[in-house]
Amino acid sequence: MKTARVVAVCRVHQLLPDAGTVGVTGIDKRPVEGPLRVRRLGVYGDVQADRANHGGEDKAVYAYSEDDAALWARELGREIPPGYFGENLRLDGITASNAVIGERWRFSTGAVLEVTMPRIPCATFARHVGEDGWVSWFTRAGLSGAYLRVVTPGDVEAGTQLTVEHVPDHGVRVGSWLADPTREKAEALLDAEADGDLRLAPALRTYVVAAAERLPSGE
Repeated sequence: MKTARVVAVCRVHQLLPDAGTVGVTGIDKRPVEGPLRVRRLGVYGDVQADRANHGGEDKAVYAYSEDDAALWARELGREIPPGYFGENLRLDGITASNAVIGERWRFSTGAVLEVTMPRIPCATFARHVGEDGWVSWFTRAGLSGAYLRVVTPGDVEAGTQLTVEHVPDHGVRVGSWLADPTREKAEALLDAEADGDLRLAPALRTYVVAAAERLPSGE
């Protein structure tokens, strides 16, 4: 079984002004010392300003990996510290963008989290990063990180170990789905759901059904 460790647990530092319709954003997350409880709706003390598009049970926790952050640091010519992309967990030893949808991670503290979908970049994210074309750039790269639902609550802190305890057979990875949502991938996800091997998050299922119905095979 693959193992990894938590580099940092992050939660919102302060709400920042934003030019979007909500007016503020909770993307400014920073590491917190000591254990934090991860519950059904996320990390204790964390908030989402735009709750219509962020948060909820299927996006309770957002994880990003050191290796993907290092790639962006080289591309952007700046440091990408833990929390900069709005993630709650910065991980080392596992690439969250390569996680299979429905994959389960068991933490040494007893918490269990399940990968639900990729992070879909938005205009707020683009304004935060300050790069032209960021939404399409982030999408094409497929370095999405992973949203997770909380199967079993528990405390998590920097240094906590985690083990990948279950990987569904359908093989569709979050980053690959974001960058290239083909009909074949959509059908694999729907078949896995029909077989009881996966519970698609409603927000993701909408895109999956659309891809299965509208995209020609092989595109």
